[in-house]
Amino acid sequence: MFKRILSKYLLIWLTFVCVLAFYWPALFGENAFNPFFIKDPEARKNLMSGMIAATMLAVGSLLPYDEVKAVAKRWHKTIMGTAIQYISMPLLAFCVAKALRLEGAAFTGVMMAGCVPGAMASNVLTLTARGNVSYSVGLTTTATLLSPIVVPLSLLLFLHQKDVDLDVAGIMINLLETVVAPVVIGFVLSRVSKFWKKNSDRFAEIVANLVIIWIISSVVAQNANNVAKLTPALIGAMLLLNFGGYLAGYFGGKAVGLDSGMRRALTIEVGMQNAGLGTVLATRFFPDQPEAALFCASYTFGCMFTGIILAQAFKTAAERKEKSEESKEVDAN
Repeated sequence: MFKRILSKYLLIWLTFVCVLAFYWPALFGENAFNPFFIKDPEARKNLMSGMIAATMLAVGSLLPYDEVKAVAKRWHKTIMGTAIQYISMPLLAFCVAKALRLEGAAFTGVMMAGCVPGAMASNVLTLTARGNVSYSVGLTTTATLLSPIVVPLSLLLFLHQKDVDLDVAGIMINLLETVVAPVVIGFVLSRVSKFWKKNSDRFAEIVANLVIIWIISSVVAQNANNVAKLTPALIGAMLLLNFGGYLAGYFGGKAVGLDSGMRRALTIEVGMQNAGLGTVLATRFFPDQPEAALFCASYTFGCMFTGIILAQAFKTAAERKEKSEESKEVDAN
């Protein structure tokens, strides 16, 4: 019951907790929104990385073996979709940031959101959208496994000219530890342990959703004084990156000949970047630019909102198409 309510009304819970987190510091003191009562900033960063690892462990535990096999058989289409994501989003983020003349932390935040891989939420929304869920899982998995190489190199390419001290090796190691390894471990454990499989089916989705809510709300609380810095230009950048990602996924999928189900999956996957991971990376590797983490957290909230709307629109269109085809069959008979 709790899992269904949490998943169905995730956006409402996210909004409520973020509003609570925003006003909590003013009521109870700076950074009071701290469920684990950890005062040391470095310890809080380590906890965030640990929470992301827990989320990715949950993702790996939920990957269906049959879907992984099915995706492996059409690996070339998965690689094409992942390439569309990893090429279009960093380029789009760079163009948006340049067009809006963003500098400093704002530029870093936009690039971080554009360079991270897809999020687990895209798999859930693909199911709602009547898209190809196995393809969505394949895209998320492939992008996640490639992230230790692609993400640091993309950031290095686009941030090197901004006088940013980028720890490429550190980002690679962090992604391997917090993203890739937990996914692989979770998947293997679910294959070899019935106890782990049973409990991951019950609790993994709950853990993943609660972690997303906690990370975003914590960043909102810690940057309550900086929320005013979300200027119209930053909000515009968020919307352009988000909607541009949807368009890149849809038309990119059409260009490489994906069917409608795969195209829906790719559209949602590309537009819904794993900005929760971007938030953690920005907090750890750009501590002197808190607005970068704030942009990523805001992007996560925004793409959840638009993603839900898009998934419902896809679902409605698919249902109308099905009814139309059924009517034609009845008329033909």
